[in-house]
Amino acid sequence: MSPEQKDPGEETPLPFKERAKREAIAWAWIIGVFLVIYSAIGQPRVIPSASMEDTLLIGDHLLISRLGYDAGLPLTPWHVTLWRNPKRLQIVIFRGVEDPSQDLVKRVIGMPGDTVEVRDGAVWVNGQRQVEPYIKEPMDRFQHYGPVTVPPDSYFAMGDNRNDSRDSRYWGFLPRRNLIGVPVMTYLSINAPVSKGSSETTAWEPGHIGERFEAYGYALIHPSHIRWKRMFHFF
Repeated sequence: MSPEQKDPGEETPLPFKERAKREAIAWAWIIGVFLVIYSAIGQPRVIPSASMEDTLLIGDHLLISRLGYDAGLPLTPWHVTLWRNPKRLQIVIFRGVEDPSQDLVKRVIGMPGDTVEVRDGAVWVNGQRQVEPYIKEPMDRFQHYGPVTVPPDSYFAMGDNRNDSRDSRYWGFLPRRNLIGVPVMTYLSINAPVSKGSSETTAWEPGHIGERFEAYGYALIHPSHIRWKRMFHFF
């Protein structure tokens, strides 16, 4: 076969512009799918504080579901509330009532229309003392709050570590529009070293990017600081 002749089975290379166009379309699809998943289906979250111990520990990495609860554009405050509502005692992730730029995680204790009161070291809902095996330790028996009635489209949310949780007792009711989603599973949990000048690690708090990378590096070098038994725990 002469150099001028082509093998019938050989494909003709596409022009550069056509290849670039196809590459751009492929990447646009990848980015589009990622945005849809991140905006309305699921997101990762890390627990930065002790307010939900021992149910959730500092350094627990969660996969959360937004499906049916909320949808929004990443890196913007724009979002829309969807049709699903949380159930009583369900753990929820939401935009903070005091600071909407901060995401919080608590447990739903009071539903719309419920009367909630804290007294005698316990939570009372509609006059019934709640049995709460999930709380870290007994509540302060001298603390008193309420009674209050949860308004429509709102919830009364509390942390499981009642003596170390800033929740509805302090900032009021959780509006339905603040809800982001619910946890699906813990896919990773790291017991990071205690931060300087603190009694616990601050690696997972917002803005501590450098310290967070140090925590991941530390876990790679010291795998005993990975809480292996907490991995792939489903809620």
